[in-house]
Formats: sequence, C-alpha cells, structure tokens
Amino acid sequence: MSGLAAILAGHRKPGTYRWASALDIADIRRAVEHAHWAFVSLDTWQIEDKEAFLEAAKEALGFTDDFAHNFDAFADSLNDVTQADGEGVLMLWDGWGPFARADRRAFDVAVDVLSVRSRSSRFGKFVVLMRGAGPEIDVPEIYSHAG
Repeated sequence: MSGLAAILAGHRKPGTYRWASALDIADIRRAVEHAHWAFVSLDTWQIEDKEAFLEAAKEALGFTDDFAHNFDAFADSLNDVTQADGEGVLMLWDGWGPFARADRRAFDVAVDVLSVRSRSSRFGKFVVLMRGAGPEIDVPEIYSHAG
C-alpha cells in the first residue's frame, strides 16, 4: 500500500511527512477527495522568507483577510482548518526547499507549527505531505510505493 493510500485509509497516523512523488496535483486531489478528505495545495517554490510563506499559507488555507502574519496566528488559524463532513484535511506542500535554504529558522518554526497541528486530533485529522527536494530535515518520509 502506498504511503498516501495508507494515510487516506487510516492505516497511518496523521502527521507531517516528506513525500517523494511525481504524481500530478490533479491526480493527488482526485485520490484525496475520493477518500472524502479535503485537499489543500501550498506551493512555495518561489518563497524564501517568513512573510511570503505566511501569505501563501493564508491563501492556500483560506484564512481571513485579518490574518496576522505571525506564527502564533498561523497556529491558531490552523485549528480552524477542518472538514466537517469528511475524514480530514490533507495539505500538499510543494517546493519547501527554497524556503528551508533561505530562512532555515522561520522554516523550522513553520514545520513545527504544522507538525503540532497534524499530531493533534482535537481539531480533526490534518496531514502535511512535503514534496520536493531540499536540505536535510527532521521530518519522516512516507513512501510513494509500498513501504
């Protein structure tokens, strides 16, 4: 069973994972939505700082216009990211590497905030799949194929 299928089927705990997959975003969205999960795509290939990351996250996750661009507000707002009628929310984070290389401190805080949310079931299931190359980070890998 692939890592994505294991998550969607509930055989793997929600969390934040690195994911080396070449699947098209449309195919991932279809699989996620077919399993009754909400899908969010966060693309940060062109992002290298905290402010730009938080703006991209605000847009991708549908935060309100009064979202304060700081990590405390990000953490609080993530608690509102739920799916009332489904299994959970899966966020595909494409292109995390440029941000990690350019501003490692802010990147580490962003990953920590996402990881805390993904490990908590209090606000519903939330999974982050970090796709793309980047520097070495302390985030477990989930495999595209059996494993």
